[in-house]
Amino acid sequence: MLLVPLYEHPADRPEAWELLIRSAGRLHSVVLNPDSGPGRAPDARFAAVARRLREAGVPVLGYADTDYGRRPHAAVVQDLLRHRDWYGADGAFLDQASADPRALPHYRRLGVAARAAGARTLVLNHGVHPHPGYAELADLLVTFEGPWDAYRDSAAAPPPWTADHPAQRFCHLVYAVPPDAPAAELAEQRRAAVHCAVPGTGAHPWGTLPYALEAAG
Repeated sequence: MLLVPLYEHPADRPEAWELLIRSAGRLHSVVLNPDSGPGRAPDARFAAVARRLREAGVPVLGYADTDYGRRPHAAVVQDLLRHRDWYGADGAFLDQASADPRALPHYRRLGVAARAAGARTLVLNHGVHPHPGYAELADLLVTFEGPWDAYRDSAAAPPPWTADHPAQRFCHLVYAVPPDAPAAELAEQRRAAVHCAVPGTGAHPWGTLPYALEAAG
């Protein structure tokens, strides 16, 4: 299944959003990120695509940066409430999540607040394997985010605690992926049943769709 973080405005990339909606059956969820969060005011274009995704059965995850546990609890929760109220988001994608066990109480509080705000799907993006206690807090853990070269060359096996959870609880996000690279196969081998592999590079790699959808489109 594909978790797709498409960080492009629907007015700039309408064809990409249309392809996402048409591909609903292949999607685990879509991350909605108008402006490194919900933005300062509602955006009608984002509200429209979010509604259509939900109508197609795709969970819409509101993006909120947690700055590795340094961002205040209230600021993160405000983002989640705005995503819910402005875009009808029914899930939460907490980015730059700490992997440190000392931050577990902070993320536990955020998890409770996210559920109270209506998040049926909660994703923590650590980008690495976190302390196993985080698996109790979220539905999905992003345990890799990075470029293809690092993903391809990584020889590290998943930590033993991951075997206590199904592969559907783990996600790998890979960018700068060349055509025909076996990113999906590697994700499956590494017990990540949810993934996204995009060609985008540089400071804004998540403005591109995963190869799996581009090929189908």
